[in-house]
Amino acid sequence: MYQVKIVETKQEHDDAFAIRQKVFVEEQGVPLHLECDAEDATATHFIMYDNVEPVGAARLRSIDGTTAKIERVCILQSQRGKKLGALMMKEMEKHAISINKETLKLHAQSHAIPFYEKLGFTVTSPEFMDAGIPHRAMEKKM
Repeated sequence: MYQVKIVETKQEHDDAFAIRQKVFVEEQGVPLHLECDAEDATATHFIMYDNVEPVGAARLRSIDGTTAKIERVCILQSQRGKKLGALMMKEMEKHAISINKETLKLHAQSHAIPFYEKLGFTVTSPEFMDAGIPHRAMEKKM
């Protein structure tokens, strides 16, 4: 049974960062100093468990009074194709609504744009490079 929750304990924090390291640093080759940044200190972190096994992570940052940015969405390679990314996104959207956010922004890896479009996001920028990976900015009005 999959559960998404806001990180509250040191163990949950460690689990979330371990997932991010496996996906972004080890799998995608993002340098660790770019993956872990100063924004981690103030972001709301999310962790997904399959019973007790961590399988996904993400973070949400408040940009201003009505806008939040979704970042670092990742699911372990062995767990992809099970709609877990959509589950993570829906839980993050629920949280964003609960803290009165009206707009969600994100920078999607270009290959993931169809995934985010299915969730109601629209592309708002030309392609740009981030950590050596092509991205496009996207936005969703709630």
